[in-house]
Amino acid sequence: MKEITQGLLELIAGSPSPFHAAASFAGALEAAGYSRLREEERWQLKAGGRYFVERNGSSLIAFRVPAGAWQGFLLTAAHSDSPAFKLKPNGEITGPENYLRLSAEPYGGMLMSTWLDRPLSIAGRAVVRTAAGIESRLVNIDRDLLVIPSVAIHFNREANRGYAWDPKTDLTPLLGLGTEKGALRRIVAESAAVPEEDLLGGDLYLYVRQNGTVLGANEELVAGPRLDDLQCAYACFHGFLEAEVGGGAPVFCLFDNEEVGSATRQGADGTFLQEVLGRICDALGREYPAELAGSVMVSADNAHAVHPNHPEYADGGHRPRLNGGVVVKYSASQRYTSDAVSAALFEEICRRSGVPTQAFANRSDLPGGSTLGNIANTHVSMTTVDVGLAQLAMHSAWETAGARDTEYLLRAAGAFYGAVLRPTGGGWEIGTR
Repeated sequence: MKEITQGLLELIAGSPSPFHAAASFAGALEAAGYSRLREEERWQLKAGGRYFVERNGSSLIAFRVPAGAWQGFLLTAAHSDSPAFKLKPNGEITGPENYLRLSAEPYGGMLMSTWLDRPLSIAGRAVVRTAAGIESRLVNIDRDLLVIPSVAIHFNREANRGYAWDPKTDLTPLLGLGTEKGALRRIVAESAAVPEEDLLGGDLYLYVRQNGTVLGANEELVAGPRLDDLQCAYACFHGFLEAEVGGGAPVFCLFDNEEVGSATRQGADGTFLQEVLGRICDALGREYPAELAGSVMVSADNAHAVHPNHPEYADGGHRPRLNGGVVVKYSASQRYTSDAVSAALFEEICRRSGVPTQAFANRSDLPGGSTLGNIANTHVSMTTVDVGLAQLAMHSAWETAGARDTEYLLRAAGAFYGAVLRPTGGGWEIGTR
């Protein structure tokens, strides 16, 4: 468990933005012998081949073509993004008080107060001019750079009484002191290794500088930024890499923009997955609709644990606990796409592998958000189950989860990819090679 937790913390530390997360997974895939495909080129695939393709530098799909007989795709999906503040294009703000601040807007539904009074920095991608045209470069200002200062309790007596944070007024980052603009552009250009005049733009986010850690009386908890959803992404990815040969073509999906609805070309509500699976079938001479009919997707996005201080927010019969196993998520409105068949299929695979599972449904008067599964299913229809790992303080700048649960999902993903699954009309046969 310690090795898995350390690997997760290293991934989080190296992934301060969705672009860095995708690059981390791409580097691991290349080290494992996977070939990079490009969307603008014709794909030549072969039995036994290992491949991956990126879109926008922030989403990624990896897959293997089995050497023997296979039917359908076995997919896991997680997301690369987390709630954060995104810098606006003309981001510097100066004023007569000699403060140099940055204009940023919330990305996703965040717990805003958790970003106050802690060291922050900037990461993402910069777009630069080159002799050949333009190109994107990863940027990470790897030092304590910014702070969003609170107002002293002496001036804001309502701060501890349910204060409503205004992102424009209360959450403007402080870059430093000075009345001349240009410091941010200089810093980003230096990180991108270009002259300032060749810096054309960027997609830049604030991130928390403190690295994740293990805590608890028995070191049973993991805490840090961006656990939602890099914890699930890490577990599914390593389950994908380590799985035995199963009965379907294994696919690992990492999507961007889940936190803002997924309606982008690199999001689950775009055409990325549909086009990749279609191109695999075209390249191998297989019938796309028939392959989808025999396919299963595990959509993995963290779930709400029962809160130690507010257990009343959990539904009476659906109270996931930290280190209690993989959470299967249900919603009558299909915000989570699990149904009786897909949930039973996943839970049976887990049971056979010794992986505990638990169930989550929102309290009926507290509806939750949607996730990747139901969104992707509107484009690529297949049997899908929504799962996650229990955590506290979801969408905080600093989240807490169970250290053992990462291993549970990794094992579950490996067993899923290694299974031989055959649809039987109202159910599924579950076998192994």
